[in-house]
Amino acid sequence: MKVLVLGGVAAGTKVAAKLLRQDRSMEVTILTKGKDISYAGCGLPYYVGDVIHEQSQLIVNTPEKYSKLTGAKVLTQMEAVAVKPQEHRVEAKDLRTGEVEEYAYDKLVIATGASPFVPEIPGLDLKNVFVMRTPDDAIALRKAVEAGDMKRAVVAGGGFIGLEVAENLAAKGVKVSVIDFAPHVLPNFLDPELSEYVENKMAEEGIMPMTGVALEGVEGTEKVEKVLTSRRGLKADALVLAIGVRPNTAFLEGSGIEMFKGTIVTDAYMKTNVEDIYAAGDCAMVTNRQTGKGAWSPMGSTANISGRVLAENLAGAQVAYPGVLGTGVAKLPGGLNTGRTGLTETAARAEGYDVISAMAVVDDKAHYYPGAGSFIVKLTADQKSRKLLGVQVLGTGAVDKVTDIAVTAISLGATVDQLATMDFAYAPPFSTAIHPFAHGINVLMNKMDGNLDSITPVEYASGAAEGYEIIDCALAPTLEGKKYLDLTTINGEVAGLGKEDKLLLVCAKGKRAYLTQNRLKHYGYTQTKVLEGGTTFTEIEEE
Repeated sequence: MKVLVLGGVAAGTKVAAKLLRQDRSMEVTILTKGKDISYAGCGLPYYVGDVIHEQSQLIVNTPEKYSKLTGAKVLTQMEAVAVKPQEHRVEAKDLRTGEVEEYAYDKLVIATGASPFVPEIPGLDLKNVFVMRTPDDAIALRKAVEAGDMKRAVVAGGGFIGLEVAENLAAKGVKVSVIDFAPHVLPNFLDPELSEYVENKMAEEGIMPMTGVALEGVEGTEKVEKVLTSRRGLKADALVLAIGVRPNTAFLEGSGIEMFKGTIVTDAYMKTNVEDIYAAGDCAMVTNRQTGKGAWSPMGSTANISGRVLAENLAGAQVAYPGVLGTGVAKLPGGLNTGRTGLTETAARAEGYDVISAMAVVDDKAHYYPGAGSFIVKLTADQKSRKLLGVQVLGTGAVDKVTDIAVTAISLGATVDQLATMDFAYAPPFSTAIHPFAHGINVLMNKMDGNLDSITPVEYASGAAEGYEIIDCALAPTLEGKKYLDLTTINGEVAGLGKEDKLLLVCAKGKRAYLTQNRLKHYGYTQTKVLEGGTTFTEIEEE
């Protein structure tokens, strides 16, 4: 059987390799527009920052090496320009000669990926305007940095790639500003209050976020000198466009293949609506496994997983891909890491769930172990079913382990009650005796069951604490002008506090405030609230 694969980065090479492992008799040909195949797209920002030192490390496989490893035929610099389903043929243009050739197939796999979105604004033809999609892009940006004439740069785009590029440029001594049209960085990935926390950390590191602004143009004589935005002009020596990507599907016009906003619609078996044509990777839609709705997930992980499923189906199996959870992790400026999976509180409310959320600040390993830090964990659940809906985590440590536990839990439909007593791994260098994830779950359960009366950082910011007296419950006094209450001294009625007084209990992380609330309740105090996340997350104005 002749299988023609269009695209040779993540999904395309995965399909071909897995298919030939399943059935060596297949005749598999890959046509790819680029000179390279199977390169490390997610590693490009780290080459810019010299974390990845050599260009060769970005190339996972050369066409020659890949062909020997897999048995697939690879034709580079061949751009698909038309698909003819009735004839089972693809027209492709040789980018070296300009000639158009036809390729026959029995089965066609479209894995053409996506390209950086480049807005139509003046000045993009100037020197030192960069995108970040291929090894050549990263090589060009690093060369410009190392040439020594880049002192200030603007990164347009506050998503993963934009923030990773910003971090790596800053590490090379470049003064960086990040602009985004969205209200916050990492839009739709984190809830707004966590995005604001990231923005504050960026600013502390000298990387200035400017959100809610549009990129309007670039000025300069020969190279970038100023970046124009809807708010003001920014002096800069370079502009990096990381605004997002668009699927490479324009060549499919007239093919009859169903698309949604430029992405190819597929079923659970990665089939399109046209017989014998499949699709995977950044050019294709998948499914959100929580909502059942279509989802676009331009991630290397999704490309590889869906590509493997596609190959198994081409080889004769019936394997359904249940879809994505919006999972992601990223290394951010200032040594901060973030992870997320499932529905944010914002998304869960939009989907109609009976949402309850809780924020916990927990140790990421035994507090006495060198290098210990904290995780800020926000958990979202459905109050009615008690199922976990999502997790968001920030911290300097291994946020991926908290994220991946939640991936497993959500995928299997676990309730918070089932998660609280799971046998997680523990040793001081790695975790805490009660795992950080389980600790967060316990806070959420206490809130769900009425044992914890609290207000969230969002509620605090919106004025929910109005009328409450702030009580400092930290290990030692930290809030100037606020009454201090030491948990260990509470053995009855507290002088100066009435049992009906509205009291907002605040400590560094929230734990000591909760313990204080528990004791006060025992002695008849009826209107106490704990500030979730404590002063770690929320700055309290001092008097």
